[in-house]
Amino acid sequence: MKVVFADKVDSHCSATLERAGIEVDDVAGQGDEALLQALAEADGLVVRSATQVDAKLMDAAPELKVVGRAGSGVDNIDVTTATARGILVMNAPGENSLAAAEHAFALILGLSRNLGPASVRMRDGEWSKEGLMGVELCDKTLGVVGMGRIGREVAARGKAFRMRVLAHDPFLPDEVAEGMGIEKVDLDLLFSESDFLTLHAPLTDKTKHLIGADSLSKCKKELRIINCARGGLVDEGALLAALEADKIAGAALDVFEEEPLPEDSPLRNNPKILLTPHLGASTSEAQEKVALRIAEQIAAYLNEGTIQNAVNLFSVDPEQAAMLDPWLKLAEGMGRMHAVLAKGSLEEVSVELSGTVLDLPGPALVSGALQGLLSGFLSREINLVNAVSAAEEHGLKLAEVRGPDPEGYLGLIKIRVSGDGGERLISGTVYAERYPKVVQVDEFFIETPLKANMLFYKNDDTPGRLAAITSSIAAHGVNIADLALGRDKDSGTAFSALHLDAPLSEDALEALRSVDGVTWAQPASFPSDT
Repeated sequence: MKVVFADKVDSHCSATLERAGIEVDDVAGQGDEALLQALAEADGLVVRSATQVDAKLMDAAPELKVVGRAGSGVDNIDVTTATARGILVMNAPGENSLAAAEHAFALILGLSRNLGPASVRMRDGEWSKEGLMGVELCDKTLGVVGMGRIGREVAARGKAFRMRVLAHDPFLPDEVAEGMGIEKVDLDLLFSESDFLTLHAPLTDKTKHLIGADSLSKCKKELRIINCARGGLVDEGALLAALEADKIAGAALDVFEEEPLPEDSPLRNNPKILLTPHLGASTSEAQEKVALRIAEQIAAYLNEGTIQNAVNLFSVDPEQAAMLDPWLKLAEGMGRMHAVLAKGSLEEVSVELSGTVLDLPGPALVSGALQGLLSGFLSREINLVNAVSAAEEHGLKLAEVRGPDPEGYLGLIKIRVSGDGGERLISGTVYAERYPKVVQVDEFFIETPLKANMLFYKNDDTPGRLAAITSSIAAHGVNIADLALGRDKDSGTAFSALHLDAPLSEDALEALRSVDGVTWAQPASFPSDT
């Protein structure tokens, strides 16, 4: 396994990966050609915010399995394209939250006391206080847009400075706001009443230019804006116009619409703007923490398949991963079994979960089922990351259903697949938290694990059929390891699942199909015991 570093990261990252037996190729700062060449055999890629992980870059990395962002934001990664190609995108959220929050508050303090221009004057040999009158934070109103980890840390610091704190976040629970002693408000109220406004929201189509001409027109003249989140949140032209017209008092920017900030940017020339070069996460502690975290996550994924802090897939902690693993194998195996038994085109897939399996992440099991199913139909590689997008791309209707408590089982998965060949149901469970088995195929109740060298067949349920079938298999020198049989008395039909010591030859399969009473037979082989 090889992981490429496209951007400079703390040395703990490479050390952690190498201890996990993973080769590291650090090409940070060596240019595009060196990066593209290194990616030719890369299984993983580590970036910060500088490298754009786009389709062109992914084209150069045919073996790429995971992109790790040493930080939280993934605006520089084409997550949609990565998902379609089965590439997991993960980040390290929270590890730099304190650093970012402290930097945002440092900018609040710097703006409040005009520290930027004051420092410039002193360096220029001046001793002048003119125009440097500041304001106190106590009793001022701090508006916080986005109350994730960073926003909450900033809000807590605002409260410590005895500020009134207003917050806007559609996902902020009322009880959390009440517990923090802050007011949850809409954007218009936040714009109109804030003395300081700090942004901690992701950049989306809805939040792009959140601070623009319209929102700035609603603000008081004393407002000072701080942005340590994403450059696109602020319309820089509108911000400059508002500052030059004295419609607001100041701004502090750590992120920009174009980075690095061009040398001739007018932002550099306005004394009311305090500028820093994207330093939000630039503390030694934060860089060490994100480096360790992303390295541990990448190693766990490449070596064990454990998924943590995924941006384009479900995430599970190690304890939950152990519980999920046998159910995930079961779902994938049942999907593969559906592919083996399918007739005609597919239209709908329904995954019904009941009992203890409801405590596990449903999307993971849906992805597992689709991975197994589509791998039997599509030539390209299908994995947990791209299974859902591949299904949607091919027009499949998907459903995750919460079922009633199962009778006779602690937990149960039912996968229904329908199309122009009709509908088929396969049900499965996990025994003793580690032994996955299929327990039902349509109207037939059986109990079988899914292994290599299997044979499924139907026959008339009459005396002597089983003996004739097993004799036919034995006549071709193949031993039967185990057999599971289900009967439907109404139709007089039996369905069997056999595990063989070796695969049947074409001649042996043809002979079996010609046995009197055998109505259908299909060999199958599953990649691992499920």
